[in-house]
Amino acid sequence: MTSQSSYAYMPLDGDGTGVDQGTTAMDDDLKAKQRYFGMTGTRLNAWVTVACTAAMTLFGYDQGVFGGIIVTEDFLKTMGNPDPQLQGTIVSLYDIGCFFGAIAAFLFGEHLGRKKSFIVGVIVMSIGAILQTFSYTVTQMIVARLITGLGNGVNTATAPVWQSETSKPAWRGKLVVFSMIMNIAGFSLSNWMTYGFSFLEGSISWRFPIAFQLAFSVILLSTIPWLPESPRWLLAHGHLEEGVGVLVALEGNGASPSSEVIVQQRDAILNAARMDREVAVTWRDVIKGNTGNTGMIRRLCLGAGTQWMQQLVGINVTSYYLPLVLQNSVGLSNNLSRLLAACNSVSYLIFSFFGLLLIEKAGRRKLMMWGAAGQCLCYIFITGLLSKAEDAGEPSSGTRYGAGATFFFFAYYLFFGICWQGVPWLYPTEINSLAMRTKGAGLATASNWISNYIVVQVTPPGIAALGWRFYSIWAFFNAIFIPVVWLIYPETANRHLEDIDTLYRENNTMFIVVRNKEATQVERPQRFVDADKELLESRMELDGT
Repeated sequence: MTSQSSYAYMPLDGDGTGVDQGTTAMDDDLKAKQRYFGMTGTRLNAWVTVACTAAMTLFGYDQGVFGGIIVTEDFLKTMGNPDPQLQGTIVSLYDIGCFFGAIAAFLFGEHLGRKKSFIVGVIVMSIGAILQTFSYTVTQMIVARLITGLGNGVNTATAPVWQSETSKPAWRGKLVVFSMIMNIAGFSLSNWMTYGFSFLEGSISWRFPIAFQLAFSVILLSTIPWLPESPRWLLAHGHLEEGVGVLVALEGNGASPSSEVIVQQRDAILNAARMDREVAVTWRDVIKGNTGNTGMIRRLCLGAGTQWMQQLVGINVTSYYLPLVLQNSVGLSNNLSRLLAACNSVSYLIFSFFGLLLIEKAGRRKLMMWGAAGQCLCYIFITGLLSKAEDAGEPSSGTRYGAGATFFFFAYYLFFGICWQGVPWLYPTEINSLAMRTKGAGLATASNWISNYIVVQVTPPGIAALGWRFYSIWAFFNAIFIPVVWLIYPETANRHLEDIDTLYRENNTMFIVVRNKEATQVERPQRFVDADKELLESRMELDGT
């Protein structure tokens, strides 16, 4: 590995030798314009965001679409009127497909790179959407949903990593959270889509909403191929010239390989990659615990833990089944349940924008703790009100209690949209090191989908068997997650991705973080800011500027 000082500001040509800076800048500018349709800087970042948000919008659409389809008369008739257990199986096996897709990204994503993994995921998901659209039996639908889930698992493990690694630190959190806001937009769209088509007769009432997934596939397959690969992946895999070229293109503003900001980013990434290789361990070592790098294992567990917690706070009790919940638990009509679910998705979308404003100011830790507290209160009220509705002697009293429970279902989405929608998808990409980021994101996403499967599978029979008591389970989980986050989750807001590496190299055995100011403060620790300034000044001295 070449030392940092020997890089100076000397750009590299194709064979690694120094060339004239002016010529290099012009050549790189010409290459960027030819490669990315003339877009650099903010415009190029925006198009990466378009691709990532399209994937997350599709993810949200898929989450919500079957909630409206599972109560559609023609669908139930075509599938042989499945009982609640089989309904849960049809819906939840999609999550098993997502789980194996995330595992595939976990195993092969680092080899393929972000773009190739993404394209494979979109193609597989599109095949599954086509098969779902033309399914006529439960077996066909289950197979089709497994294939769709396989592709979505790859996409959801890849998109946040690609977004994070192509974003500037100040924008990273906002862009990943914005992608998850668009996930809610997809969820809302699916609710309104299924509500509108519920007024039609025949199979179009559910086949068209399923087929609409392919609209997102068109957007993804027309954008991903021409966008840049992650510069961190390129540099970590030895593609120095191409990686620096992508950094230049993403920076924009007339940047060149010799620009201070590009040299600083390049050296930080190469240094992090070098250190990762020095402490590299195999997956067999990680599984058996035969490694002294406990910080790496802990970071993997923290990233995966956010995804487990996101499912156990109870979001998919309602996002997959809100019309069913409002019918069976609250006692509303089919039409009113669909309408309220669609209206709820709009308020969910609106309030999620507050998360965009708070993600850097409040930080990841506070949002998770505030959200868990609010969600816990909502489920406590839901449990209490539904129990009163069940015990009410008069229909009017039961209706009043049911309306109160419906209000708190809406309030739950307010807290989740602001606090928990985006952070669990952002956190695994920030907490893990460069070498482990793809694997960490894949492991976290796999954790999301297997826990998602469990929640989605148990919800219909759980409601049928336990009634209002079923909702107290989710109040309990939200309550215990507040101290868990406070005690063991470090803050990742306003850091460079490489800052987290430094924190764990210096505190390799850190488990309880609450007493470590640098690990919990929202602002970037001052020593990292000072180190960047010192490094920049030393380079300027070497350059004689």
